[in-house]
Amino acid sequence: MARFCDICKRSFSSQNGFNDHNYRYHQYPKPPPPPSRLHFHQRMNAKPCDVYGNPLPAGALPPPQQVAGSFWPFAHRPAFEFAELHFEQLQTSESGLDSLLRVLAAEKALETGDPDAKAIFESADDLLSHIDALPFGEAPWISFRIRYAGHVDANSPSWKRHTYIVHMRNPLRVAENMAGSADFLGTWDYTPFEEFLGEGCQRYSNLMSGRCHSSMDHDSRWAYKQALLQDTIITEHPELEGTMLTPIILGADKTTCSVATGHQSFHPVYISLGNIHNEMRQAHRDAVVPLAFLPIPTCAREHENDEEFRIFRKQVYHAALAQILAPLRPGMTVPHVMRCPDGHFRRAIFELGPFIADYPEQVYLSGVLQGWCPKSEAHVCLMLPRADNVHTECLHETFTSAVLYDVFGVVADVKPFTSHFPRADIHELLTPDLLHQLIKGTFKDHLVTWVSDYIMLTADSEREGKKILDEIDQRLAAAPPFPGLRRFPEGRKFSQWTGNDSKALMKVYLAAIAGVVPDRMVQCMAAFLDFCYIARRSSHDSVSLDAMADALAYFHDLRTVFVELDVRPTGFGLPRQHALVHYVEAIRLFGSPNGLCSSITESKHIEAVKRPWRASNKNEPLEQILKKNTRHSKLAAARVEYGRSGLLQGDVLTSVRREIDPYMDDLQDEDGEEYLALRDHRGVHKPAVHLATKPASTLSIRDMSVEVDQHDLEVLISEYLQQSIYPDVLIDEGFPVNELPQVSSRTRISRYLSASATFYAPSESCEPGGMHREIIRCNPSWLSKVPRYDTILIRVDVHAPGVRGMQVARMKALLSFTFENFLYECALVQWFTFDDDAPDALTGMWRLRPHIVDNVHVTSVVDLSSIIRACHLMPVFGTTSLPVDFSFIDSLDAFNAYYLNTYIDYHSHETLL
Repeated sequence: MARFCDICKRSFSSQNGFNDHNYRYHQYPKPPPPPSRLHFHQRMNAKPCDVYGNPLPAGALPPPQQVAGSFWPFAHRPAFEFAELHFEQLQTSESGLDSLLRVLAAEKALETGDPDAKAIFESADDLLSHIDALPFGEAPWISFRIRYAGHVDANSPSWKRHTYIVHMRNPLRVAENMAGSADFLGTWDYTPFEEFLGEGCQRYSNLMSGRCHSSMDHDSRWAYKQALLQDTIITEHPELEGTMLTPIILGADKTTCSVATGHQSFHPVYISLGNIHNEMRQAHRDAVVPLAFLPIPTCAREHENDEEFRIFRKQVYHAALAQILAPLRPGMTVPHVMRCPDGHFRRAIFELGPFIADYPEQVYLSGVLQGWCPKSEAHVCLMLPRADNVHTECLHETFTSAVLYDVFGVVADVKPFTSHFPRADIHELLTPDLLHQLIKGTFKDHLVTWVSDYIMLTADSEREGKKILDEIDQRLAAAPPFPGLRRFPEGRKFSQWTGNDSKALMKVYLAAIAGVVPDRMVQCMAAFLDFCYIARRSSHDSVSLDAMADALAYFHDLRTVFVELDVRPTGFGLPRQHALVHYVEAIRLFGSPNGLCSSITESKHIEAVKRPWRASNKNEPLEQILKKNTRHSKLAAARVEYGRSGLLQGDVLTSVRREIDPYMDDLQDEDGEEYLALRDHRGVHKPAVHLATKPASTLSIRDMSVEVDQHDLEVLISEYLQQSIYPDVLIDEGFPVNELPQVSSRTRISRYLSASATFYAPSESCEPGGMHREIIRCNPSWLSKVPRYDTILIRVDVHAPGVRGMQVARMKALLSFTFENFLYECALVQWFTFDDDAPDALTGMWRLRPHIVDNVHVTSVVDLSSIIRACHLMPVFGTTSLPVDFSFIDSLDAFNAYYLNTYIDYHSHETLL
């Protein structure tokens, strides 16, 4: 039954969504949720075994692994670090490396007096030969050929006569290397599980967080459903109980490399394992590696629109994928024994898991026509039941090719590669694509374009329309700085947009269009942004999924404004927008989509394809790209193995010094101290704010008050000390100043230009990998050019939810001083006050104003520990035009009202609600 909020006039499709909205916006406090409970699958419980698959007794230790006693084939650690530095990070050319090694050899000859002295390596070829000799991460590239199997003669098109080469690694070998890597220790799920945060409230995070009770609706969780299918095998073969479900995650996306006159396309396929946590796939680690390069059939222009050629390209695509994955097929019915990150062997059952792809790739994968949904029997926005393999096969048996093509959007002559593998359904395995469907698709290509089209459509003239668009660009350029925020000094006048550009625009676009376009258009944009930012969270629960569904329904209701205003008279027949209706179901199936997004494979393009291509001689570059990828895998695996063997402790210089002098004093590990400082007595990570390492200046309080332009700094510090020493004593207007702790005007006080804030979003508080770090600036000469004083969130009530327990302030100075032998770290801040006790009805963001009394901005000193993190304020521009020469540096001083920007990142969106 739908719920209706009498205050906000919004409807909610579920009780959960209504309760969460009511709590966040209209009621508080909320009782803390009970601790999470984990339930694991009972039969696929991944019991350790020996190398032959025989079960081990409970508590048995893992078999001993060979420990690397040296850096062989490298002579020592400096040689390994030198090779990794130049091959991986600096990517020095071979000629440049030869020159460098000659310089180092010359320097060594001068030092030793030996004219035959050698550097670490004799040449670039010598360095590469050492990498090639590494015994780790071995997964050689092999190839096979594909060609047209029909009738071919001398008059046949070139694509029928051409032989296509597919380069691939053995996926079984790659899976073994990945599973056996100690790099994934602690970030590997051995068993499908479910996690409950309360009665009926389940958390969805990584792929293996599946349902484990048969009484539950297990069909809504992919990992657990696959485990149930394996139960059938276990029932027939009881000795196989205790196997480990190992999903195979695939990703494919074409990419083009172009420098000067070069223009070549490649079609890489990537592989990952579903046991690995999402955070490792997002990081630049070897949790996602290149598996194959697919051929790209081409033909003469006269044949490129022939239906026969189009079908052939799809047939080549699926035939190649089926052959590439063939080595995994036996392990899908008979367990395959392989080593896991904890050192134990386990019997693994492979499953084809989620496939990461954007919409054009999904069309190829699912065998549907462009404009049709690959996950449901729908022509873009028609809502019909989900497609699956059984349904597709029935269509093929019942209807002719013409009917399949015209009515169901199915290409009859294309057989998906998943049909060659047990229990695989390509329609189900396609995952949401945050980058192309939400960020670059619905947001930039659709909504932002429609807003611009509306402005041009309703303006009095083309010149007037462009003037309004320029005003929006000026507003974007006026956004105050924020850690990691990409600025738009020239607005949106980009010749080429990247995914990061679109993400940056999402952060500031809503405030820029408020007051320029109709209110419903602004509310439509806000509803979509809410949906997008919730979808991007690292973990979800039943409440957040209900909130997603409500935001999407609200967005669908509001987007009709573009039809009513003739911006989209043809409606919303858009595949990328249609895909949004599958997000909630997909999160229940596969966990958070941020670990299964094409942004992961696109970032891999740079490392696996584009950089090796640029380093090649462009003559048959694929062979050179493959060789570079092999060397990358070897170096990455070597670093893991050397680290596991204890050979990489400390930095390279310290380790060599200790090797020369074993009795030297231990050097202090500042990073280690900071890491421990972020843990409480139970070992749980906690937020923290730390001042910069060195102060910018140290002065008396009297002189510091002049430097920071705060004449009453001494009184403010006394009030701060009173609150710190006597927190239960209320300081009101009548409190005697002479009863405050007195500090001497000569007391030395240090000023810092920055601080680091370590924090987490609420949905990530249970995960060490959920911690985030940002630099907060308080610098009168940032980049030696302009002043920068960031705004921050300050905790004032630990019991109030979200923003209700916080205040917003702008930093004027970061300070530290000693009083009665205690070190105090604090911040001088200017306060802002909230306009209302609820967010703005137009944008959904909270509105604030500078807290000014008697024309003076209210200022005080607060303890550093009360700072949560930086926040971002966007001006409430209204309908007033900005001066042409307006600078973003003045934005926090020039306006009477501001929005507390909940869209600056998805952590803020979750924290401030």
